[in-house]
Amino acid sequence: MQGAAVIALLAAAWPAHAQNAATERAANLSEDSDGEPLASAPDAAETTSGKRVFSPADFERFAPRNALDMLEEVPGFTIRGEDGARGLGQASANVLIDGERITNKSEGVSTQLSRITKERVERIEIVDGATLGIAGLSGQVANVITRPGEISGRFTYRANFRPKYAEPSYIGGEISLSGSSETLEWTVALANGVGRGAAGGGEAFIYDPDGNIVETRDIRMQFIGDFPRASGQVQWTSPGGTVINANANYRRNYETFREDQFRDLTTGVDRQRNFENRSRGWAYEFGGDIQFGLGPGQLKLIGLERYSRYRSTADSILDFVDDSADAGSRFTSRTESGERIGRAEYSWDMLGGDWQLDAEAAFNRLERTSGLFDLDPSGDFVQIPFPNGTGGVTEDRYEMILTHSRPLADNLSLQIGAGGEYSTISQSGAGGLTRSFWRPKGSVNLAWQVEDGLDLSLEGARSVGQLSFGDFLASVSLNQNQQNAGNVELVPSQTTQVQLEATKDLGDWGSTELRIFGQWIEDYIEFIPVPGGLETRGNIDSATLFGLRWNSTFQLEPIGFNGAQLEVTLQLEESDLTDPLTGESRSFGGHQDRELDVELRHDVPGSDWAWGVGFEYNHTLPYYRLGESGFNYEGPTYTYGFIEHKDVFGMTATLSVFNLTDGRAVQDRYVYEGYRDRSPLLFRETQDLSVQPIFSFRLSGDF
Repeated sequence: MQGAAVIALLAAAWPAHAQNAATERAANLSEDSDGEPLASAPDAAETTSGKRVFSPADFERFAPRNALDMLEEVPGFTIRGEDGARGLGQASANVLIDGERITNKSEGVSTQLSRITKERVERIEIVDGATLGIAGLSGQVANVITRPGEISGRFTYRANFRPKYAEPSYIGGEISLSGSSETLEWTVALANGVGRGAAGGGEAFIYDPDGNIVETRDIRMQFIGDFPRASGQVQWTSPGGTVINANANYRRNYETFREDQFRDLTTGVDRQRNFENRSRGWAYEFGGDIQFGLGPGQLKLIGLERYSRYRSTADSILDFVDDSADAGSRFTSRTESGERIGRAEYSWDMLGGDWQLDAEAAFNRLERTSGLFDLDPSGDFVQIPFPNGTGGVTEDRYEMILTHSRPLADNLSLQIGAGGEYSTISQSGAGGLTRSFWRPKGSVNLAWQVEDGLDLSLEGARSVGQLSFGDFLASVSLNQNQQNAGNVELVPSQTTQVQLEATKDLGDWGSTELRIFGQWIEDYIEFIPVPGGLETRGNIDSATLFGLRWNSTFQLEPIGFNGAQLEVTLQLEESDLTDPLTGESRSFGGHQDRELDVELRHDVPGSDWAWGVGFEYNHTLPYYRLGESGFNYEGPTYTYGFIEHKDVFGMTATLSVFNLTDGRAVQDRYVYEGYRDRSPLLFRETQDLSVQPIFSFRLSGDF
């Protein structure tokens, strides 16, 4: 992750991570508007099977507006979306709606939950995935049970700004309208996602191999993104019980990243470097499914079609202070991608258990046209050869898995799935190949309720990774002066994973969850050398990853702090691979191996006010390319605070400030004359930039 990625991450991380994890969640936690004393913390009823059941009344303390608000306050539970892989495959998100997985790929779990009004939520069940008879699910899974409701609307408005560097945003949010009856449910929505990122000031230097400063840089980075979207979905249930779903969405992307640098050289002509990357595009998705009784079971047929088209132009220009001719480069690309999926799921009861047979065909495609240009002395861009930058990739993938779930005892359940995947990948353009792969896959899950309030889940799985189509084609980064050669010989990685998950109900104190996991990866994808001194993404023999994730919600009423709770998340990981250049053991490049998030929230008893503070710490390992290595990270510690009023003319208003303690954008980059294991150091580049406090306002309500 290099300079441009830092700002893209800054732009995306606050709205998508910190704002969702802190501001958005804070904005949705409310109390009763009549000012009555707060209800106690959510307290689930637990069945003999280990299922925890929450009713809307359990969340009165937070006065939620929708199902997302409720689910985010379930003690010890963390929402996990789909993995974003091509095709649908087995379920990976840990949220179901009325016992069914969400098959809309362009709008995530949180978006779907936010459109279910609080009046429509019947209850929320937290259960181990191995007990549900749905292929792929393990560990804690939330099943949101809904009921019919009247036509209603919801809106959310978002704005944010920073004192320096970033453009303010005043046009973020969503408005939706929905209705439901016993047989018909529908929703339409308009939204605009917004990204505003920036960094600047601070210190940036270039050092020669002896450690002498040869260049001082004054840097300003800025990202501006707007992502308008229109969507709709409908579900109809026939008198005979057949269920039909249909959904569609259309979205546009407008993204611009700029990085301007004034470069003050100790020797030579000072210069201004202006970099701009403009990307524009649009995309659509249509999907639907039908479920009906067939023979002894139920058959569900799913179809999905989506397509996207993007154009981007990146310019890097040097303007010399002595008025000599400008120098620079341009990289252009036009990318089209699409996906078509057909899937069938047949489920039935037999031999004392649940059975499900899944068959899927997924057809993916990518076409890219790229061009590389040099700026000549007359000010015109002249195209130069760029081998392997233009071409296409297609993948035809077929999968079939049989899954069996059954109880072994009143408190013990087993799920076994086995099958395989066959795929054909074809690449057009220079050096194009067509190759086919057959890979077995499957899983074993065991769910055990050890005692009331203590549940264990053990999973062993074999999965097949997916290749990034862009790695087949050559590309360049003008901002960092990097080039990737294409690789038509990539093969998908395969992973064997074992994980153990324990969930403990702490009674009045809350809930805690611990997950321990290990992954053994074959054909891991890393940067590898290619003839001519270039690098590309390629396969190495193996890699391993081990870690744990601890997530807890502690209620503070037992110590007399009424209305307060503390949320803690800790993740630790250790990774290992053999460096393709040096042959030495090292960790995954640029991997985030340590994370600690802590948040205190207080809903003030007897009032409509709430406030909270928190911090995030992330530790990032050094990245490795063949010709350079270094660190590139944010923070590493970010702090934030928020204040919320839950009844502003019937709406919830939240003001938050992120980065109270001056978290930074940091880069420390070592660039070599050739491969880093055999070449002398060319230069070292350091950056320590300010990202500024981020002020955000959110207003949400119903109509």
